[in-house]
Parts: sequence; C-alpha cells; structure tokens
Amino acid sequence: MATSSPLNSARSARRRPLRLGNYLFILPAIVFLLLFMAYPIALNIQMSFKDVTASTLLGGAPWVGLRNYVDVIHNPAFGHTVGNTIIFTLVSLIFQIAIGLALAVFYNRSFPGSSYMRGLYLLAWSIPIVVSGTVWRWLFDGESGVINYLLRSLHLAGDRIYWTSDANFSLAAVIVVNIWLGIPFNLSLLLAAMQGLPQEVYEAAEIDGATRVQQFRYVTLPLLRPALLSTLMLGLIYTIKVFDVVFITTAGGPLDSSQVISTFAYKLVFQQYQFGQGAALLNMLFVLLLALAVLYVRSISREERT
Repeated sequence: MATSSPLNSARSARRRPLRLGNYLFILPAIVFLLLFMAYPIALNIQMSFKDVTASTLLGGAPWVGLRNYVDVIHNPAFGHTVGNTIIFTLVSLIFQIAIGLALAVFYNRSFPGSSYMRGLYLLAWSIPIVVSGTVWRWLFDGESGVINYLLRSLHLAGDRIYWTSDANFSLAAVIVVNIWLGIPFNLSLLLAAMQGLPQEVYEAAEIDGATRVQQFRYVTLPLLRPALLSTLMLGLIYTIKVFDVVFITTAGGPLDSSQVISTFAYKLVFQQYQFGQGAALLNMLFVLLLALAVLYVRSISREERT
C-alpha cells in the first residue's frame, strides 16, 4: 500500500491554513447574509404560520398552519391588488424598455453635448425616491400642478384632474412616475450593450445595401437579445416588488385604486396589524421573485451557451 511521503505531508500542512485563511476573508459576508437576509426570511416564514397580533408579536402566538395564506387569498382586496400589480408591471416595462431602447439608439452616435445629455438622464436616476416622488406629487396636484396647467394650456383637458386623489387616474399617475424613474436604468444597460456590438457586422450590412431600419431590425435587435433579456428580467423583478414609488405618490389610494402587492402587505401589517397575513403575502411575493431570479439565471446561461 502506498504511503504519503514527508514532502507531500508538509505541502498538505502548508495548504490547510491557507484554505482556512481564504474562508476568513469571506466570513464577514457570510455573517451579514445570515443576520440580515437568512434570519429575516426564516422569521417571516415562521410568522406566516402563526396568528401573530400586537400582543403576541414578541412570542406566544398560536400555530394556525396555512390559514393566513387562505385568508389573504380570500381577502376582497387581493384580486384587485394582483390585477393592479400586473397592469403596473406590464405597462411600466413596455414603456421603459421601448423608450430606453429608442434613447440608446439615439445616443449611440457622437454629436456635440451627447455625454452631458446622457448625464442628465442619470441625474434623474440618482435622485432619492423620496425627492422624486414628492416632486411628482406636486406636478400631479389637482389645484396648482404643472401637468394640469399644461393640459389646459394645450386644450387637452377642460376641468382639473386630481391625479393622485381620483380613483380613475391614481394608478396611471404612479405608472408614469415609475416609467420616468426606470428609463435611465434601461438606457444605461442598452447603450452599454449597443456600444459593445461589433462594427464589422454593420459595415458588411451597409455594403450589402441594408438601410438604417434594416440594420436595426436584422442586426442590432438580434445582437442585443441577451442585453434586452437581462434588462427585461431585472426590470420585472424590480417592478413587481416596488414599494416606495407607489407609497410616496398615492400610498395605494384612494380606495385601493393604486394598491400593489407591496403596499397591500404594508397595509396589512402596519395599519390592520395582521402580521401573519402580511408575512404570508410577502412570502408569496418572495417565491415569485425567487422563481423569476432562477428563470433569469437559466436564461442568461442558455444565451451564453448558444
């Protein structure tokens, strides 16, 4: 039977503390993930199976199984909230990607002042959501808002429109705000991907007599498919869970007309003190986002293989 030589034993002894040292470097990240991500998720899952109230928040809540999930699904506001979330997500993504792609095509060429103009878009993205939401609430104000003033000046509206306090317009108002906030992100991703495309393909297409529209349709779009897929999936994950934009602009009102899943969970927990139902709703949202994240990773891996 072969035995290990003293030289191999010495090498193994030298490598062992080196591996331990490598793990020590990532120990702070592991502790951070366990304390601020794994523990809250585990606590939220546990809370969703208990009848947690204000008096039993610190302990002693009875186990109720899946009752919180059933109560949330049968809540009269659940179906309306899910519908609002779907509309909010789809409309936001369609306009964010379409406008972002159009701006990326526009800025994918050199002209005086292009870099400064791109910086203005990123400036809107860097402003805190609280500031942006407050400014948009003033713009949408029914009495002294700029949007109503412009609409009346252009004879597009006669009466005042109370965008954030009218149930017919509140969801449209938060969608406009979210589109405005998401355009710089889409512009940055798609422009960076477009600037990395090989120019030889465009030169060959131009030699073959392809017009600008044909080059965009048959060259740019196919080559941008991985970037478009990444932008779509990231935007989908972010938009479904968005909270601050809706809460600051309309707080989900009036009469739940602009309520989405995240603000509905906030209402259950902090206004109705239904901690178990709020946890159950957030767990369902977490499972949905986790499925989208897995789909995103698999899609990216498939694109890299092809």
